Order: sequence, then C-alpha cells, then structure tokens
Amino acid sequence: MAMEITQFLLNAQAVDGNVRKHAEENIRQFQEQNLPSFLFSLAAELANDDKPVESRKLAGLILKNALDAKEQHRKFELAQRWIALDPNAKTQIRAFLLKTLSSPAHDARSTASQVIAKLAGIELPLKHWPELIEALLSNNNQLPAHTRQATLETLGYICEEVSPEVIEQDHVNKILTAVVQGMNSSESNNDVRLAATRALYNALGFAQANFSNDTERDYIMRVVCEATLSPEVKIRQAAFECLVSISSTYYEKLSPYIQDIFTITAKAVKEDEEPVALQAIEFWSSICDEEIDILEEYGGDFTGDSVIPCFYFIKQALPALIPLLLETLLKQEEDQDQDEGAWNIAMAGGTCLGLVARTVGDDVVPLVMPFIEENISKPDWRQREAATYAFGSVLEGPSPEKLMTLVNHALNFMLNALMKDPNNHVKDTTGWTLGRIFEFLHGSTYETPIITQANCQQIITVLLQSMKDVPNVAEKACGALYFLAQGFEDSGSSSTQLTPFFQDIIGALLDVTHREDAGESRLRTAAYESLNEVVRCCTDETAPMVMQLVPIIMNELHQTLEAQRLSSDERDKQNELQGLLCGCLQVIIQKLGSSEPTKYVFMQYADQMMQLFLRVFSCKSATAHEEAMLAIGALAYSTGSDFAKYMSEFYKYLEMGLQNFEDYQVCAITVGVVGDISRALEDKILPYCDGIMTQLLKNLSSNQLHRSVKPPIFSCFGDLALAIGENFDKYLMYAMPMLQSAAELSVQTSGADDDIIEYTNTLRNGILEAYSGILQGFKGSAKSQLLMPHAPHILQFLDSLYMAKDMDDVVMKTAIGVLGDLADTLGGNAAPLIQQCVSSRGFLNECLQSEDNLVKEAGEWAQLAIRRAISF
Repeated sequence: MAMEITQFLLNAQAVDGNVRKHAEENIRQFQEQNLPSFLFSLAAELANDDKPVESRKLAGLILKNALDAKEQHRKFELAQRWIALDPNAKTQIRAFLLKTLSSPAHDARSTASQVIAKLAGIELPLKHWPELIEALLSNNNQLPAHTRQATLETLGYICEEVSPEVIEQDHVNKILTAVVQGMNSSESNNDVRLAATRALYNALGFAQANFSNDTERDYIMRVVCEATLSPEVKIRQAAFECLVSISSTYYEKLSPYIQDIFTITAKAVKEDEEPVALQAIEFWSSICDEEIDILEEYGGDFTGDSVIPCFYFIKQALPALIPLLLETLLKQEEDQDQDEGAWNIAMAGGTCLGLVARTVGDDVVPLVMPFIEENISKPDWRQREAATYAFGSVLEGPSPEKLMTLVNHALNFMLNALMKDPNNHVKDTTGWTLGRIFEFLHGSTYETPIITQANCQQIITVLLQSMKDVPNVAEKACGALYFLAQGFEDSGSSSTQLTPFFQDIIGALLDVTHREDAGESRLRTAAYESLNEVVRCCTDETAPMVMQLVPIIMNELHQTLEAQRLSSDERDKQNELQGLLCGCLQVIIQKLGSSEPTKYVFMQYADQMMQLFLRVFSCKSATAHEEAMLAIGALAYSTGSDFAKYMSEFYKYLEMGLQNFEDYQVCAITVGVVGDISRALEDKILPYCDGIMTQLLKNLSSNQLHRSVKPPIFSCFGDLALAIGENFDKYLMYAMPMLQSAAELSVQTSGADDDIIEYTNTLRNGILEAYSGILQGFKGSAKSQLLMPHAPHILQFLDSLYMAKDMDDVVMKTAIGVLGDLADTLGGNAAPLIQQCVSSRGFLNECLQSEDNLVKEAGEWAQLAIRRAISF
C-alpha cells in the first residue's frame, strides 16, 4: 500500500465519484491496518519534490488531520495515539517534515509548517522533540529565501499552538531575534519579511520579559513601526495587526511610542489601502477597549498603588483623533446596508467613534457636534449619512444631561428624515440612530422623558410606516421599536404611553413577518424580537390583546409543521420560522402565565401548545429544538404540578435532548429544563428520576460532551434533590464522588488565563448549587445523616475556595450559602467540623463585610445557621 499511496491520493481527488470513493476506502484501510507505515508514507510523499503537487498537498492535509481535530475529546485521542507511536517512525516523520521546509513548492512548505506546529503542540509540553526549535533556528540561517520564509512561518504557527510557559526563555529570545531580523527593512525578500511579521503577531504573547526590557522593547517597536511603511501592502497590514495586538497585550508599555503611533496610524487611515487603514483604526478601538475596561474596573478613582494605571491615551489624542475618525465616516460604500457582513472604513471609523465616546464621555460631544450641524442637511447623501452616523455613535458614554437637549432638538428632524429622506442609506442610519436614542436615553430611570404624550403618536406612526419601507430600513424601524418598548418594560404602571397604539403595533409587526421579502436584512427576526419586547411590556389593560395573539402564533407554528415536500432552502427558512414562533410563544407564556388575571384563561391553550412543541422535535433543526425546549420550560413553570400530565409523552424528547452531544446548546438547555420541571413537579418527577440521573451521570463521564454543559448538570442535581428530598438517597453514592472530584479539580487554577478562571467559577457555582440543593432536600429527614460522611469534604472545598482568592461574587454568595445549608441540615452533628474550618471564620467575616448586598445577606443567614448548630 505504501508503494501505491501517490495513486490513492490522486484518485481521491478524481472527478469520477466511483474512483474517488474507492481511493478513499483504500486510504482508510491503510490507516487502520498499519498506522506507523501510513503516517510515514504521507510524510514521505509530502517531502518528495518529484511527486505531483496535488498528492503532496492532500498527504499533508491527511497527516495534519491525523494529529488534530476541533473537538477536544478527539484532539486528545489523536495526541495519545501519536505519543504511543513507534519512536523510530516518529523520528523519520519529523525528519521528512523538516526537510519539506526547504522544498521549492510553496504549498508543500506551507502544509509542512502547519503539521510541524500541530506536532509541537503535542510534543513540546511533554518535553519531547527538544531539538525542534534549535533545528528551525539553524534552518533560518540558510541562504534560500523560501526556506527562511517557511521556517519563520513554522515558528509563528508553533507560537500560536503552544502556551508561553512551554518554551524556555532562552529559546523565546532566539525566536524573537530571528523573527525581528526577518522583519527588518534590510531584509530584501518580501515573502520572508511578511512571514516574519505574521510570526511576530503570534509570538507577542511570549515576549513578556522582552517587553519589560527597555532596549529590547524599543528595538521591537522600531522594527514594527518601520514595517508599517513597507512598500508591500500585506506587510503593512500585518505590521498594523502587530500594533493592535501590542495595544492590548502591552498597553502599559505604550507611553513612549504613542505619539509616533498616532502619526503612523493617521497617515494610514487617510492615505493607505483599505485593509491597512482598517487595522490602523482598529489600533485606536483596541486602546479604547483597554481604557474602558480599566475605568470600569477601578471606577476612575486611581490611587498610587493601582495595578494598571490608565494613561488616558484617548483623552490626550481627542483633538486630533476625532477629526480623523469623522473624516472616515464619509467613505461609505454604495451597497453596505444590503450586505450583512459588510465592513469598511466608514463602519470601522463609526465603531471607533462609539468606543471613544464610551471612553471619554462628555468630552466627545463638543468635538462632534459642529460636524453634525454642518453636514446633517447637505445635498450630498454621504454628508447627511455621516452626520447621522456620528450622532448615533456618541449616544452611549456621555451623560444624559449632556445629551438630552441635543436629542430633544434632533428627534423631530430624525423622524422626518426616516420618513422623507430620498436616500436609503440615510434612512437606514437614521432608524439605527433612533434605536440608539431609545436604548440609551429612554426609560423609567431618566428624569426628563424623551417620549411624551405630545410626541408618542408621531414616533409610533413614523416607525410603523417605516416598517413598510425596503427591508434594511424596515429592520432598523423594528429595532427602534424594540428599544422603545423596552424602555416601558419596567415602568411598573398599569398603562403606558404605548397602550393606545398597542393593537396597531402588534398588527404592523405581524404584517412585517408576512412580507415576501422578510427573509432579507434579518427583517423577519427583527420583527419577532420587537413583537416579543412589546409583549413583555404589556399591562393588565393590554393583556387581552396579547391573549388574542396566542391562537394566531399557534396557527402559524401549526402551518410550518404541516408543510410538505420542501426544498432544502425552504426547509431552512421553515426551521428558522419555527424557532422564532416557539420563541414568541415562550415570551407570551412567561407574560400571561405569571399573572393571576390572565393565567386561568391562558391555560386553556396549554395542551395544544404542548402538542405543537412536541411536533417541533421531529424536525431536524437544533435552533427550533432549543426554542421549543425553552418554551416547554416556561410552560412547566407556569403550569406547576399540572405539567405532570405531559411527562409520559415528553420524557422521550427530554432524553433525546440530554443525549444530544453534537448540538451541545440543545443539551445544555434541556438540562436547564429538567431544573424547571423539577421545580414545577416537585416529588411528581420521581418516576422519571432514574432515567434522568442515569443520563446526567453518563454526560458527566463523557469526554465528548462540550465542557460548558457540565456546570448546569451539577446545578441540576441540586434541583432534583430539592424536588424529591430524601428520595435522592439512592443517587448519593454516584453523585457525591463526581461532585468531589470536580470540586478538587476546580480549585487548581494556578497560572490559568481569564477564560479558564471564568469557566472554573461557573463550574464551582454549579457544584455548590448541587451541594446546596442536596443539603436543603434532606433537611428535616432522618436520612440527613447519610450526608455526614460528605461534610468534611464539602467544608474542605469551601476552605480551598476561600484560600484560592479567585472567586467571583456569584460563587462567594453560593459558597457561604452552602456553609449555612450544611449547618442548617446537619445541625449539632456537624458543629465540631464547622468550628475547625477556616471558612466559618475568615470567609464568613469577609462575606458579612461585603459591599454586595446578596453576599452580605447570604453571610448573615449562614452566621445564624452556624450559631444555631453550635448552640444545639
């Protein structure tokens, strides 16, 4: 087979389907029968310059896929398989790959670079293949430019693949030296210079020590800034991408360079090609993101010992930065509103302007207003649109006091423009700006209302009229209506200014959902989102109108389920519509089912609704399944113990949802719905608990299930234990060891990045919610003593969390709650254990002094429970 590999690879790309199928089968058999020989043959094919380009490229691709996969569990399996491979075969494969980096064929070199990086990802963390980095660095001293280019590309990919602690500092220094040399303006070969610049982008995370050294940092920054002036557009773009990355990774080191960077970025924004100009704008957006985060975290009050001081780069650059950004707004593209994925200089400039407004607040307004006043009525649509875009962009950030007068002055003008401006771009941006006005300056918290008895009718009339406009303008009108309704949602009054127009609004939104062109510009989705928001803000007075909506939406859902013989395109649209209709019914259930006056009448529809939701599960759409499952959760919450009558029919779909590892969001939502049903049915869920617990335990043991589903599964243990009380005893022997091992894992977070810490806190919270539910479920039961053997571990977990000092407030509240639950349920028996643990003192005191009221309340309850247990 090794002899025939070239032919197999060529046939696998043949036009003839039978030839292709036969070749794919041969390749599969070869892999299964003799993996070392198979991988060796692929690497040999890739390295052999006498072989056809097509077979080499596919050989490299199959080799890469034999080492790496997107799914974590598969990735792990492939890594283990490589590690177990015969050492001689591994040595030969590595040698072939390194040899390929010198091949004259670009595709072969590029593929080899990627495969080497995937191997490095497996081997370097285990200290295998220690000579790799040195081999690459010596390669980099070779003369042929294409070998240097491929080597730098490989170093870049390796930095992308492994984490910084895997490569020792001496090697990091040498890699950076090689990369920065390759970027230097003295490098005559553009391919080498581009590969080096892209490699630096990936290597920046490794350069902490180098950026802390003034001389080294100065040198790296000089080379990057020089590369932004290269005659080659791709090199300039890659160099600006490096600057963007530096702005977030090394924000606190930028002071000495910021003036020069402004000059370089301003020149690029004004004069360079779009891909370069976009990155130059992105640099300032990134600086805004950093400063917004710092100011939010520290609340603007900086003391001398503040960890990351804010350098106020944006505030200092304002007088020059704002005119630069306003100029970009005039570079719109003719068709940008029709293209969902559109991104150009004008859009990037507007986005950056919005971030600047959030960073500096009121200071932005006087610098932007003259541009708006000068351009808002100009005959050229570009000027009117740019002025409107500028206005909409600065509505979030400045104080309401600064904006109210301007907005009240502009509102009438905007409403007229939305109706009457001859240009669609202007109308589109006007609709978006009105949405921003309602989003940021309208609601019960504002002293001066923007929506008044005097202007409400005009606003509604204009928005409903604009919903009949072209799809992109109609979509913006729906969006504006969404924020208008949202501002009334928490008004708390029995009637709002929307009440007189409620029927018209619902009618207009339903008309939009039936438009022939509702599939364009997200229009149908926007209409349903607005309808849902209007339902959420309904009052006792308008509830009967929402009740009339129920049979209409149910009938539409019924029709989607009856549709026969659809093309795949029609089927996709149908599935999307089912999801939107289930989502709408969910909102209606939550609204009408939670209010006593409407609940009784509404419940007459419950049986029909449930039947429709169950039919949705027979369609193959993850989105529709998610929405139907969420709607069923809402129905369970509303119907309470009456939901039991649906369980025998619903249970198989519940089980299917819990088994759906592929669409893991469906699985996660189903786990949440098990919680909803547990709360609704209480002990009536008992007949289904064996099946549910078996599946949940299976899910936890599986390495194929996405990790994000595991925390809600632990929470679900708590919900079930609360529902069935002491009957949970038969599951303790399975659930408690799982909780214990997860708890132990969740406190080992040293050196973890922000994402891992965020996930870990979610996991901890799930584990704690499980403990809390189990402890509360056994309260007052003779079987509560079954929990005593687990008390030391639970307390040890709480101590570990307290010592780790990286809990967020949510975990803190749940953790101290568990301490109280343990004292409350186990009473005097647990008192000696509680008194020995650190949590009962230091952690409790910390919670009692917390500024977060929820944490403080949980602390007070725990203190009370502990006192009772100890005195008992």
